[in-house]
Amino acid sequence: MTQQVTEENTSQSGDNEEILVATQYQLMWWGFKKHKPAMISGVVLLIFYILFPIAEFMGIGDPAQVRTQFHYIRPQALHFFESTIDGNKFNPHVKGVRGFRDPLTHKKDYEVLDDEILPVGLFQTSWDYKFLGIIETRKHLIGFKHDEFWSNPKRDEQTPEQLAKSLDRELKKRPSLYLIGSDKVGRDQWSRLLLSNRISLSIGLIGVALSFLFGITLGGISGYYGGIVDTIIQRVIEVIQSVPTLPLWIGLSAAVPRDWGVLQVYLAITIILSVLGWTGTARVVRGKFLSLREEDFVMAAQIAGANEGRIMFRHMLPSFYSHLIAQVSLSIPGMIIGEISLSFLGLGLRAPAVSYGIMLQQAQNPQVVALYPWLMFVAIPVIFIVLAFNFLGDGLRDAADPYGGRT
Repeated sequence: MTQQVTEENTSQSGDNEEILVATQYQLMWWGFKKHKPAMISGVVLLIFYILFPIAEFMGIGDPAQVRTQFHYIRPQALHFFESTIDGNKFNPHVKGVRGFRDPLTHKKDYEVLDDEILPVGLFQTSWDYKFLGIIETRKHLIGFKHDEFWSNPKRDEQTPEQLAKSLDRELKKRPSLYLIGSDKVGRDQWSRLLLSNRISLSIGLIGVALSFLFGITLGGISGYYGGIVDTIIQRVIEVIQSVPTLPLWIGLSAAVPRDWGVLQVYLAITIILSVLGWTGTARVVRGKFLSLREEDFVMAAQIAGANEGRIMFRHMLPSFYSHLIAQVSLSIPGMIIGEISLSFLGLGLRAPAVSYGIMLQQAQNPQVVALYPWLMFVAIPVIFIVLAFNFLGDGLRDAADPYGGRT
């Protein structure tokens, strides 16, 4: 019994010594690992960001191609086995569809053709794009096999330009592989969803980066110098925070010229969201600087002759990096929701750009949603992303208290 108590005391002593000599980020990581929802959320967000640069490769149909003859196609079921005389054979495929006009409602609908098998395979050729924005290719993770097209002897005689045109004509003959359906003009919802993920997540990251740059700089100046500088910055913050956020977003977004291109509007919306989102960070940084500027390490840096910029951003700011990291993860969902709201209202990104807000515009009419419920699928990744960032932020915020203990 005495030996067991001695071993437990030795183990606790070793753990305590390890905590005392650990760095700030080691302590934060130990605390973060205890938060299981945050760990799971981190994995979910990692998957979304992995899809970020390879959206076109993961896409199935051309997200910009209008094919009104295939509008509002239901999600197609992916079958892995085909029934043959010899039994079930592994052959991933979807069934063909044929459009018809309902004689009573005059609404176009589609019937599944059980006898038309469209084989599906990995790394198939489809619409052209630039992989990672650099390499021109037509390869996609999944798509139709087009065996009859490639087995035609004429393909060997065609030049690359002629082959590309022939393939484009072949792709237009049949519907895309609509795993989550098509929209009102026949565009593939899955491919558009992947591109929307890239746009919305990038706006969230860039917007938060800019807002934190403004917030840290102005909050640091306000807290370090105090006096009239502090008073002016705080009054500006109070004025900005006194105006309701959404009407202010709408007002500034409405001022964006309608003839601007996609990239210009993208940058404008990002700047609008970031310029109005820095006030919370500035107040946090100001409070930290007010409490730190009289600390011994700050006075030692001043005596050593360090300039004010180095003292602020090399000595004071790193002492609460962990809290800023937690706040970043909690701020990104607000930026994403802001972009979605503006685009949904028609004041943010506009076609031909693709974002979650633009896709949700199609679901404004309840009658449309009732007839074509798959248009609401875009809300699922939005919910996952926002919840994941919130859980991740909670985990990082708890871990920012490094001496809370660990298991």
